[in-house]
Amino acid sequence: MPTGADADDVNRPPSGEGAAARLQWLASPVAPYYLLLGSTTMLVGVGLVMVLSASSIEAFTDSGSSYTVFLAQLRFSALGVIGAWIASRLPVRLLKAAAPWLFLGALGLQGLVFTPLGISVMGNRNWIEVAGQRLQPAELAKLALVLLGAAVLARKRRQLGRFSHAVIPLVLPAGASIVGLVLLGHDLGTALVLLAIIAGMLFAAGVPLRGMIIAAGAFAAMAIALVVSSPNRMGRITSWLAGSDACQSALSDGCFQKVHALYALADGGWWGVGLGASREKWAWLPEADNDFIFAIIGEELGLPGTLTVLALFCLVALGCYLLVLRSTDLFVRVATAGIMVWILAQAAINVGAVVGLLPIIGVPLPLISSGGSALVTTLVGVGVLLAFARDVPGGRTALDEGPTLIRRSFALLSTRRPPSNQ
Repeated sequence: MPTGADADDVNRPPSGEGAAARLQWLASPVAPYYLLLGSTTMLVGVGLVMVLSASSIEAFTDSGSSYTVFLAQLRFSALGVIGAWIASRLPVRLLKAAAPWLFLGALGLQGLVFTPLGISVMGNRNWIEVAGQRLQPAELAKLALVLLGAAVLARKRRQLGRFSHAVIPLVLPAGASIVGLVLLGHDLGTALVLLAIIAGMLFAAGVPLRGMIIAAGAFAAMAIALVVSSPNRMGRITSWLAGSDACQSALSDGCFQKVHALYALADGGWWGVGLGASREKWAWLPEADNDFIFAIIGEELGLPGTLTVLALFCLVALGCYLLVLRSTDLFVRVATAGIMVWILAQAAINVGAVVGLLPIIGVPLPLISSGGSALVTTLVGVGVLLAFARDVPGGRTALDEGPTLIRRSFALLSTRRPPSNQ
Protein backbone atom coordinates (compact mmCIF):
# COMPACT_ATOMS: atom_id res chain seq x y z
CA MET A 1 0.00 0.00 0.00
CA PRO A 2 1.50 3.41 -0.90
CA THR A 3 2.68 5.60 1.93
CA GLY A 4 3.74 9.27 2.34
CA ALA A 5 4.32 11.02 -0.96
CA ASP A 6 3.14 7.95 -2.85
CA ALA A 7 -0.26 8.19 -1.13
CA ASP A 8 -0.55 11.84 -2.14
CA ASP A 9 0.21 10.87 -5.74
CA VAL A 10 -2.58 8.29 -5.62
CA ASN A 11 -5.13 10.80 -4.27
CA ARG A 12 -4.08 13.62 -6.60
CA PRO A 13 -6.30 13.86 -9.73
CA PRO A 14 -4.65 13.66 -13.14
CA SER A 15 -3.29 17.00 -14.33
CA GLY A 16 -5.85 17.26 -17.13
CA GLU A 17 -8.86 16.85 -14.85
CA GLY A 18 -8.61 20.40 -13.42
CA ALA A 19 -8.73 22.02 -16.85
CA ALA A 20 -11.54 19.69 -17.94
CA ALA A 21 -13.53 20.59 -14.83
CA ARG A 22 -13.13 24.29 -15.54
CA LEU A 23 -14.29 23.82 -19.13
CA GLN A 24 -17.22 21.76 -17.87
CA TRP A 25 -18.14 24.56 -15.47
CA LEU A 26 -18.20 27.05 -18.36
CA ALA A 27 -20.81 24.80 -19.97
CA SER A 28 -23.07 25.01 -16.91
CA PRO A 29 -26.12 27.31 -16.98
CA VAL A 30 -24.80 29.36 -14.04
CA ALA A 31 -21.45 30.22 -15.66
CA PRO A 32 -22.59 33.55 -17.25
CA TYR A 33 -24.19 34.64 -13.97
CA TYR A 34 -21.12 34.07 -11.81
CA LEU A 35 -18.68 35.34 -14.44
CA LEU A 36 -20.55 38.64 -14.65
CA LEU A 37 -21.11 38.89 -10.91
CA GLY A 38 -17.52 38.05 -9.99
CA SER A 39 -15.75 40.21 -12.60
CA THR A 40 -18.00 43.21 -11.92
CA THR A 41 -17.49 42.94 -8.17
CA MET A 42 -13.73 42.86 -8.62
CA LEU A 43 -13.75 45.81 -11.03
CA VAL A 44 -15.77 47.91 -8.59
CA GLY A 45 -13.43 46.89 -5.76
CA VAL A 46 -10.35 47.86 -7.77
CA GLY A 47 -12.09 51.11 -8.69
CA LEU A 48 -12.78 52.06 -5.07
CA VAL A 49 -9.18 51.41 -4.05
CA MET A 50 -7.77 53.35 -6.99
CA VAL A 51 -10.22 56.26 -6.66
CA LEU A 52 -9.09 56.63 -3.03
CA SER A 53 -5.45 56.62 -4.08
CA ALA A 54 -5.79 58.82 -7.18
CA SER A 55 -8.07 61.46 -5.61
CA SER A 56 -6.56 61.75 -2.13
CA ILE A 57 -4.19 64.64 -2.84
CA GLU A 58 -6.56 66.91 -4.74
CA ALA A 59 -9.43 66.03 -2.38
CA PHE A 60 -7.34 67.12 0.61
CA THR A 61 -6.39 70.33 -1.19
CA ASP A 62 -10.00 71.15 -2.06
CA SER A 63 -11.85 70.03 1.08
CA GLY A 64 -9.29 69.31 3.78
CA SER A 65 -10.08 65.59 3.70
CA SER A 66 -8.41 62.94 1.55
CA TYR A 67 -11.56 60.81 1.61
CA THR A 68 -14.12 63.20 0.07
CA VAL A 69 -14.15 61.73 -3.45
CA PHE A 70 -13.75 58.17 -2.16
CA LEU A 71 -16.71 58.42 0.23
CA ALA A 72 -18.87 59.83 -2.57
CA GLN A 73 -17.81 56.95 -4.81
CA LEU A 74 -18.55 54.48 -2.00
CA ARG A 75 -22.08 55.88 -1.65
CA PHE A 76 -22.65 55.65 -5.38
CA SER A 77 -21.33 52.08 -5.34
CA ALA A 78 -23.83 51.13 -2.64
CA LEU A 79 -26.64 52.81 -4.58
CA GLY A 80 -25.54 51.03 -7.76
CA VAL A 81 -25.43 47.64 -6.01
CA ILE A 82 -28.99 48.18 -4.76
CA GLY A 83 -30.09 49.13 -8.27
CA ALA A 84 -28.31 46.10 -9.73
CA TRP A 85 -29.97 43.76 -7.21
CA ILE A 86 -33.41 45.16 -8.04
CA ALA A 87 -32.75 44.92 -11.80
CA SER A 88 -31.50 41.33 -11.47
CA ARG A 89 -34.86 40.30 -9.97
CA LEU A 90 -37.02 41.86 -12.69
CA PRO A 91 -38.70 39.52 -15.17
CA VAL A 92 -37.67 39.88 -18.79
CA ARG A 93 -41.21 40.69 -19.89
CA LEU A 94 -41.25 43.70 -17.54
CA LEU A 95 -37.97 44.98 -18.99
CA LYS A 96 -39.46 44.70 -22.49
CA ALA A 97 -42.59 46.58 -21.47
CA ALA A 98 -40.66 49.32 -19.65
CA ALA A 99 -38.20 49.96 -22.51
CA PRO A 100 -40.19 52.68 -24.39
CA TRP A 101 -41.05 54.56 -21.20
CA LEU A 102 -37.48 54.41 -19.94
CA PHE A 103 -36.25 55.79 -23.25
CA LEU A 104 -38.76 58.64 -23.21
CA GLY A 105 -37.70 59.48 -19.66
CA ALA A 106 -34.03 59.51 -20.66
CA LEU A 107 -34.82 61.68 -23.68
CA GLY A 108 -36.69 64.13 -21.48
CA LEU A 109 -33.86 64.31 -18.96
CA GLN A 110 -31.35 64.88 -21.76
CA GLY A 111 -33.50 67.74 -22.98
CA LEU A 112 -33.28 69.36 -19.52
CA VAL A 113 -29.57 69.85 -20.16
CA PHE A 114 -30.50 72.87 -22.31
CA THR A 115 -32.71 74.43 -19.64
CA PRO A 116 -31.55 76.49 -16.64
CA LEU A 117 -31.03 73.18 -14.83
CA GLY A 118 -28.24 72.28 -17.26
CA ILE A 119 -24.61 73.02 -16.47
CA SER A 120 -21.36 72.76 -18.42
CA VAL A 121 -18.44 70.65 -17.21
CA MET A 122 -15.13 71.11 -19.01
CA GLY A 123 -16.84 72.43 -22.13
CA ASN A 124 -19.54 69.75 -22.32
CA ARG A 125 -23.11 70.73 -21.51
CA ASN A 126 -24.22 67.26 -20.58
CA TRP A 127 -25.25 67.59 -16.93
CA ILE A 128 -28.20 68.78 -14.88
CA GLU A 129 -28.03 69.93 -11.28
CA VAL A 130 -30.91 69.78 -8.80
CA ALA A 131 -30.54 70.67 -5.10
CA GLY A 132 -26.77 70.52 -5.38
CA GLN A 133 -26.79 67.02 -6.91
CA ARG A 134 -25.50 66.48 -10.44
CA LEU A 135 -26.84 63.93 -12.89
CA GLN A 136 -25.57 63.00 -16.35
CA PRO A 137 -28.67 61.93 -18.31
CA ALA A 138 -26.60 60.52 -21.17
CA GLU A 139 -25.56 57.63 -18.90
CA LEU A 140 -29.18 56.65 -18.38
CA ALA A 141 -29.70 57.05 -22.14
CA LYS A 142 -27.21 54.21 -22.78
CA LEU A 143 -29.29 51.69 -20.84
CA ALA A 144 -32.55 53.05 -22.23
CA LEU A 145 -31.25 52.82 -25.80
CA VAL A 146 -30.16 49.20 -25.24
CA LEU A 147 -33.56 48.09 -23.95
CA LEU A 148 -35.54 50.00 -26.58
CA GLY A 149 -33.32 48.80 -29.42
CA ALA A 150 -33.55 45.18 -28.28
CA ALA A 151 -37.34 45.40 -27.99
CA VAL A 152 -37.70 46.96 -31.47
CA LEU A 153 -35.34 44.53 -33.18
CA ALA A 154 -36.91 41.51 -31.48
CA ARG A 155 -40.37 42.61 -32.60
CA LYS A 156 -39.18 43.03 -36.18
CA ARG A 157 -37.06 39.89 -36.36
CA ARG A 158 -38.79 38.60 -39.49
CA GLN A 159 -38.34 41.88 -41.40
CA LEU A 160 -34.68 42.54 -40.51
CA GLY A 161 -33.56 41.23 -43.89
CA ARG A 162 -34.53 44.68 -45.14
CA PHE A 163 -32.34 47.33 -43.55
CA SER A 164 -35.11 49.92 -43.63
CA HIS A 165 -37.01 48.01 -40.93
CA ALA A 166 -34.08 48.55 -38.57
CA VAL A 167 -33.24 52.09 -39.66
CA ILE A 168 -36.71 53.60 -39.35
CA PRO A 169 -37.68 52.51 -35.82
CA LEU A 170 -34.23 52.31 -34.19
CA VAL A 171 -31.59 54.41 -35.95
CA LEU A 172 -34.23 56.97 -36.91
CA PRO A 173 -35.68 58.51 -34.83
CA ALA A 174 -34.63 56.76 -31.58
CA GLY A 175 -30.87 56.72 -32.09
CA ALA A 176 -30.66 60.02 -33.93
CA SER A 177 -32.71 61.86 -31.30
CA ILE A 178 -30.65 60.88 -28.28
CA VAL A 179 -27.31 61.04 -30.11
CA GLY A 180 -28.27 64.43 -31.54
CA LEU A 181 -29.04 65.86 -28.10
CA VAL A 182 -25.75 64.54 -26.73
CA LEU A 183 -23.85 66.08 -29.65
CA LEU A 184 -25.60 69.40 -29.08
CA GLY A 185 -24.03 69.32 -25.64
CA HIS A 186 -20.60 68.86 -27.32
CA ASP A 187 -20.03 65.41 -25.78
CA LEU A 188 -18.52 63.53 -28.73
CA GLY A 189 -17.16 60.69 -26.57
CA THR A 190 -20.57 59.66 -25.21
CA ALA A 191 -22.09 60.02 -28.68
CA LEU A 192 -19.50 57.58 -30.06
CA VAL A 193 -20.37 55.06 -27.33
CA LEU A 194 -24.08 55.40 -28.18
CA LEU A 195 -23.32 54.82 -31.87
CA ALA A 196 -21.25 51.75 -30.96
CA ILE A 197 -24.20 50.40 -28.96
CA ILE A 198 -26.53 50.80 -31.94
CA ALA A 199 -24.03 49.10 -34.26
CA GLY A 200 -23.54 46.21 -31.82
CA MET A 201 -27.26 45.59 -31.50
CA LEU A 202 -27.81 45.71 -35.25
CA PHE A 203 -25.02 43.18 -35.75
CA ALA A 204 -26.35 40.87 -33.02
CA ALA A 205 -29.85 41.01 -34.52
CA GLY A 206 -28.56 39.89 -37.91
CA VAL A 207 -29.17 43.08 -39.88
CA PRO A 208 -27.55 42.83 -43.37
CA LEU A 209 -23.90 43.83 -43.31
CA ARG A 210 -24.24 45.98 -46.44
CA GLY A 211 -26.69 48.29 -44.74
CA MET A 212 -24.53 48.50 -41.64
CA ILE A 213 -21.53 49.53 -43.73
CA ILE A 214 -23.57 52.32 -45.32
CA ALA A 215 -24.74 53.51 -41.91
CA ALA A 216 -21.20 53.33 -40.52
CA GLY A 217 -19.94 55.42 -43.41
CA ALA A 218 -22.61 58.05 -42.77
CA PHE A 219 -21.81 58.19 -39.06
CA ALA A 220 -18.06 58.40 -39.78
CA ALA A 221 -18.64 61.32 -42.14
CA MET A 222 -20.72 63.05 -39.47
CA ALA A 223 -18.01 62.48 -36.83
CA ILE A 224 -15.31 63.90 -39.13
CA ALA A 225 -17.44 66.96 -39.81
CA LEU A 226 -17.95 67.51 -36.07
CA VAL A 227 -14.22 67.20 -35.40
CA VAL A 228 -13.20 69.55 -38.21
CA SER A 229 -15.78 72.16 -37.18
CA SER A 230 -14.55 72.29 -33.56
CA PRO A 231 -11.15 73.88 -32.76
CA ASN A 232 -11.10 72.05 -29.41
CA ARG A 233 -11.66 68.61 -30.98
CA MET A 234 -9.26 69.38 -33.80
CA GLY A 235 -6.64 70.35 -31.25
CA ARG A 236 -7.03 66.99 -29.52
CA ILE A 237 -6.58 65.18 -32.82
CA THR A 238 -3.46 67.24 -33.54
CA SER A 239 -2.11 66.47 -30.06
CA TRP A 240 -2.75 62.77 -30.60
CA LEU A 241 -0.94 62.74 -33.93
CA ALA A 242 1.98 64.76 -32.59
CA GLY A 243 4.91 62.94 -31.02
CA SER A 244 5.80 63.23 -27.35
CA ASP A 245 8.63 65.66 -28.09
CA ALA A 246 6.29 67.94 -30.04
CA CYS A 247 3.74 67.72 -27.25
CA GLN A 248 6.29 68.70 -24.61
CA SER A 249 6.92 71.98 -26.40
CA ALA A 250 3.19 72.70 -26.66
CA LEU A 251 0.99 73.93 -23.84
CA SER A 252 -2.37 72.53 -24.96
CA ASP A 253 -4.39 70.46 -22.50
CA GLY A 254 -4.48 67.47 -24.82
CA CYS A 255 -0.69 67.35 -25.04
CA PHE A 256 -0.26 67.88 -21.31
CA GLN A 257 -2.58 64.99 -20.46
CA LYS A 258 -1.09 62.72 -23.09
CA VAL A 259 2.51 63.27 -21.98
CA HIS A 260 1.82 62.89 -18.26
CA ALA A 261 -0.30 59.78 -18.79
CA LEU A 262 2.66 58.23 -20.59
CA TYR A 263 4.97 59.45 -17.81
CA ALA A 264 2.78 57.64 -15.27
CA LEU A 265 2.87 54.37 -17.21
CA ALA A 266 6.63 54.70 -17.76
CA ASP A 267 7.28 55.40 -14.07
CA GLY A 268 5.25 52.34 -13.12
CA GLY A 269 7.32 50.09 -15.34
CA TRP A 270 6.98 46.35 -14.76
CA TRP A 271 5.96 46.26 -11.09
CA GLY A 272 4.76 49.78 -10.25
CA VAL A 273 5.92 52.29 -7.65
CA GLY A 274 3.53 50.90 -5.02
CA LEU A 275 -0.08 51.52 -4.08
CA GLY A 276 -0.54 55.15 -3.03
CA ALA A 277 2.94 56.20 -4.20
CA SER A 278 1.96 57.83 -7.50
CA ARG A 279 3.79 61.02 -8.37
CA GLU A 280 1.53 62.10 -11.22
CA LYS A 281 -1.53 62.40 -8.97
CA TRP A 282 0.15 65.36 -7.24
CA ALA A 283 -1.65 67.76 -9.60
CA TRP A 284 0.47 66.73 -12.57
CA LEU A 285 -2.10 64.54 -14.34
CA PRO A 286 -5.57 66.15 -14.75
CA GLU A 287 -8.59 63.92 -14.04
CA ALA A 288 -6.38 61.34 -12.33
CA ASP A 289 -9.34 59.70 -10.58
CA ASN A 290 -11.61 59.83 -13.63
CA ASP A 291 -10.60 59.72 -17.31
CA PHE A 292 -6.95 58.89 -16.55
CA ILE A 293 -7.29 56.49 -13.65
CA PHE A 294 -5.87 53.70 -15.83
CA ALA A 295 -2.58 55.64 -15.95
CA ILE A 296 -2.49 55.77 -12.14
CA ILE A 297 -3.18 52.01 -12.02
CA GLY A 298 -0.22 51.47 -14.32
CA GLU A 299 2.00 53.79 -12.30
CA GLU A 300 1.19 52.32 -8.88
CA LEU A 301 0.49 48.65 -9.71
CA GLY A 302 2.63 48.27 -12.83
CA LEU A 303 1.99 45.86 -15.66
CA PRO A 304 0.27 43.23 -13.43
CA GLY A 305 -2.28 45.83 -12.32
CA THR A 306 -3.17 46.98 -15.82
CA LEU A 307 -3.31 43.42 -17.16
CA THR A 308 -5.58 42.40 -14.27
CA VAL A 309 -8.03 45.18 -15.14
CA LEU A 310 -7.99 44.17 -18.81
CA ALA A 311 -8.48 40.50 -17.86
CA LEU A 312 -11.52 41.40 -15.76
CA PHE A 313 -13.08 43.20 -18.71
CA CYS A 314 -12.36 40.09 -20.80
CA LEU A 315 -14.28 38.03 -18.22
CA VAL A 316 -17.21 40.43 -18.56
CA ALA A 317 -17.06 39.87 -22.32
CA LEU A 318 -16.92 36.08 -21.84
CA GLY A 319 -19.94 36.15 -19.54
CA CYS A 320 -21.92 38.20 -22.06
CA TYR A 321 -20.83 35.94 -24.92
CA LEU A 322 -21.97 32.79 -23.09
CA LEU A 323 -25.26 34.48 -22.26
CA VAL A 324 -25.86 35.35 -25.92
CA LEU A 325 -25.11 31.76 -26.94
CA ARG A 326 -27.45 30.17 -24.42
CA SER A 327 -30.45 32.45 -24.52
CA THR A 328 -33.37 31.55 -26.79
CA ASP A 329 -34.92 35.05 -26.59
CA LEU A 330 -33.81 37.49 -29.30
CA PHE A 331 -34.55 40.43 -26.98
CA VAL A 332 -32.14 39.01 -24.40
CA ARG A 333 -29.44 38.30 -26.97
CA VAL A 334 -29.61 41.76 -28.57
CA ALA A 335 -29.78 43.60 -25.22
CA THR A 336 -26.84 41.56 -23.88
CA ALA A 337 -24.81 42.45 -26.97
CA GLY A 338 -25.71 46.12 -26.51
CA ILE A 339 -24.59 46.21 -22.87
CA MET A 340 -21.42 44.28 -23.71
CA VAL A 341 -20.53 46.77 -26.47
CA TRP A 342 -21.39 49.66 -24.14
CA ILE A 343 -18.94 48.51 -21.42
CA LEU A 344 -16.18 47.18 -23.67
CA ALA A 345 -16.25 50.00 -26.25
CA GLN A 346 -16.10 52.61 -23.50
CA ALA A 347 -13.25 50.74 -21.80
CA ALA A 348 -11.37 50.44 -25.11
CA ILE A 349 -11.77 54.16 -25.86
CA ASN A 350 -10.56 55.11 -22.37
CA VAL A 351 -7.56 52.77 -22.32
CA GLY A 352 -6.70 53.64 -25.92
CA ALA A 353 -6.61 57.34 -25.06
CA VAL A 354 -4.45 56.76 -21.98
CA VAL A 355 -1.81 54.71 -23.82
CA GLY A 356 -1.84 57.02 -26.86
CA LEU A 357 -3.56 54.74 -29.38
CA LEU A 358 -6.63 57.00 -29.60
CA PRO A 359 -7.23 60.73 -29.20
CA ILE A 360 -8.41 62.01 -25.82
CA ILE A 361 -12.20 62.44 -25.90
CA GLY A 362 -13.07 62.35 -22.20
CA VAL A 363 -14.66 58.93 -21.64
CA PRO A 364 -14.36 57.37 -18.14
CA LEU A 365 -13.28 53.78 -17.48
CA PRO A 366 -16.47 51.80 -16.68
CA LEU A 367 -16.92 50.57 -13.09
CA ILE A 368 -13.53 52.03 -12.06
CA SER A 369 -13.42 55.80 -12.71
CA SER A 370 -15.02 58.15 -10.20
CA GLY A 371 -18.45 59.47 -11.13
CA GLY A 372 -21.86 58.66 -9.74
CA SER A 373 -24.08 58.67 -12.84
CA ALA A 374 -21.77 56.40 -14.81
CA LEU A 375 -21.17 53.94 -11.97
CA VAL A 376 -24.80 53.59 -10.91
CA THR A 377 -26.11 53.20 -14.45
CA THR A 378 -23.43 50.68 -15.42
CA LEU A 379 -24.15 48.59 -12.32
CA VAL A 380 -27.86 48.64 -13.14
CA GLY A 381 -26.93 47.49 -16.65
CA VAL A 382 -24.99 44.59 -15.13
CA GLY A 383 -28.05 43.85 -12.99
CA VAL A 384 -30.09 43.55 -16.20
CA LEU A 385 -27.50 41.06 -17.48
CA LEU A 386 -27.87 39.07 -14.26
CA ALA A 387 -31.65 39.01 -14.78
CA PHE A 388 -31.05 37.63 -18.27
CA ALA A 389 -28.60 35.04 -16.86
CA ARG A 390 -31.24 33.84 -14.42
CA ASP A 391 -33.65 33.42 -17.32
CA VAL A 392 -31.51 31.10 -19.50
CA PRO A 393 -32.68 27.46 -19.69
CA GLY A 394 -31.77 25.79 -16.43
CA GLY A 395 -30.30 28.95 -14.96
CA ARG A 396 -32.96 29.79 -12.40
CA THR A 397 -33.13 26.21 -11.08
CA ALA A 398 -29.35 25.93 -10.81
CA LEU A 399 -29.09 29.29 -9.04
CA ASP A 400 -31.82 28.35 -6.58
CA GLU A 401 -29.84 25.22 -5.75
CA GLY A 402 -26.60 27.20 -5.59
CA PRO A 403 -26.09 27.24 -1.78
CA THR A 404 -26.61 23.48 -1.63
CA LEU A 405 -24.14 22.91 -4.47
CA ILE A 406 -21.58 25.20 -2.82
CA ARG A 407 -21.91 23.37 0.48
CA ARG A 408 -21.47 20.07 -1.33
CA SER A 409 -18.34 21.39 -3.03
CA PHE A 410 -16.80 22.43 0.28
CA ALA A 411 -17.72 19.07 1.76
CA LEU A 412 -16.00 17.26 -1.10
CA LEU A 413 -12.90 19.44 -0.78
CA SER A 414 -12.68 18.82 2.96
CA THR A 415 -13.15 15.07 2.61
CA ARG A 416 -9.73 13.63 1.85
CA ARG A 417 -8.52 10.18 2.68
CA PRO A 418 -5.71 10.51 5.24
CA PRO A 419 -2.41 8.99 4.15
CA SER A 420 -1.81 5.54 5.51
CA ASN A 421 1.25 4.71 7.56
CA GLN A 422 1.11 1.05 6.72
